[in-house]
Amino acid sequence: MAGALATPALATPAQATPAQAAVDGRKLDAEIDRLMSVGKVPGLAMAVIENGKVTHVVAKGVRNEKGDPLRTDTIMYAASITKATFAYYVLMLVDEGKVDLDKSIADYLPKPLPAYPKYADLGVDERWKTITLRRLLTHSSGLADQRFYDPENKFRFNLEPGSRYAYSNEGVNLAQFVIEESLGLKVGDEMSRRLFQPLGMTRSSMIWRDDFKDNLADGQHEDGKWEEHDDRSSVKAAGSLDTTIGDMSKLAAAVASGWGLSAKARAELAKPSFPIVSQNQFPPFLIKDNPDNAKIGLAAGIGVVVFDGPQGHAFYKGGHNDITDNVLICVEKGRRCVVLLSNSGVGRRIFPPLVQTALGDIGMPWIWEYNPVLPVAP
Repeated sequence: MAGALATPALATPAQATPAQAAVDGRKLDAEIDRLMSVGKVPGLAMAVIENGKVTHVVAKGVRNEKGDPLRTDTIMYAASITKATFAYYVLMLVDEGKVDLDKSIADYLPKPLPAYPKYADLGVDERWKTITLRRLLTHSSGLADQRFYDPENKFRFNLEPGSRYAYSNEGVNLAQFVIEESLGLKVGDEMSRRLFQPLGMTRSSMIWRDDFKDNLADGQHEDGKWEEHDDRSSVKAAGSLDTTIGDMSKLAAAVASGWGLSAKARAELAKPSFPIVSQNQFPPFLIKDNPDNAKIGLAAGIGVVVFDGPQGHAFYKGGHNDITDNVLICVEKGRRCVVLLSNSGVGRRIFPPLVQTALGDIGMPWIWEYNPVLPVAP
């Protein structure tokens, strides 16, 4: 319908329901067409995974102001789904005993963190020694989200480490820095070698590639204005991944199946590592809680958010900016996932009904993620 979408803030888990039947691709495609028209979303790509296997991949709409078609091999910005991808790579290192999620980063860095110019703002604040990779990947380090939001453009703790979930792009990029400094490697190259290449993700990279430019999605602001795709010149674990829906479908299937990880490491991914008590994800340092979060076990996993819904345990990761809206959602039972990539700042208008169509009612905490959930129609 073209009206506001009625969505509960949090869904209390009901008795587990039988796994949904496999989605009808033709009906799903028709629903995508309908919702894109109603929601004024220029381009949308979607993948469905059932039993750990890709069953449906589609791209619809346009990729730029000229009206060139969005395709399943069109380069799109992954935004913060990059964080979940990076976290999966980190779990590979955990499996090999190269890093420990719960050791202080002081155990890995060759010199104290404030001795590096990029982190000199921490100065004599000894709390940096309490930082672990788990805290960085569960957004519980207390570190600022982005230093450029700081009135003095400084990198600092906004909260006591380990006190609450508060989104921190700086924290995830620090995890990348610690791994590169301690292991002497380049995360972008290693993610390509260990994830993208083995999975056949030939059009995915943590840094810009010139071969992307001929089939690339620009993004559209809410007001309809188009903005060119940003050619990211440096690897950022928090959000520099360029990819396609074809490639992301392969990654989602791998994550659902635990490809490349031991059962123990895969369990870490979706385990509730740190409870989320905040009423909404953003703004990250607004101290306003929702006690109902505990009813669905809302928590941070490693690079993802986890919850319990009508179909059991699930995890997801969103990715948004002014010209991008993405989400990857997986239900553990049946190893079922949906990936949605849009080149619109308001793609989320149509995400809830599309996820409902593909996966059924999973109890997704949309309001915590988006604040607010937008009406389907602008």
